[in-house]
Amino acid sequence: MASTPSTSLQNYPLGFSQFVGHLQLIREYLDVRGVRYQYLDGATPGKERQLRVDACQRGDGDLFLISLKADGVGLNLTAADYVIHMDPWWNPAVEDQASDRAHRMGQQRPVTIYRIIAKQTIEEKIVALHSHKRDLADSLLEGADISGKMSVHDLLTLMQGEV
Repeated sequence: MASTPSTSLQNYPLGFSQFVGHLQLIREYLDVRGVRYQYLDGATPGKERQLRVDACQRGDGDLFLISLKADGVGLNLTAADYVIHMDPWWNPAVEDQASDRAHRMGQQRPVTIYRIIAKQTIEEKIVALHSHKRDLADSLLEGADISGKMSVHDLLTLMQGEV
């Protein structure tokens, strides 16, 4: 969608989703309401990709929608104040990498990160799994042995993804 420059770079959000179809629904919603945005997914050509990143940095539009899988090397989005994860990815490091696009050198303001999670869904289980993965990784990096503190049932539950 073509956009005109926003009056302020304040509160510029990045919206990430792992599903291009989900982003398409959001785009349709924004188009109907006349909300200006930038968009990037895996099908966005390289030259167009940089144009959209530059537009975000200038504050063109009110939101930047990005496919989590299209997020990659070279995305410096320090104009963003907010990162919104529309749905969780199985690997929390992928989400962290996407969030880090707003935490690059040159960022002048705090960045707030939101994760949209519906209760009693697979997404809620994925987020719980993230917590367990991070705790396990942290304990290994710190030299602690969390695996010795977990019961066999807890370890099996974690490995089976039934968090």
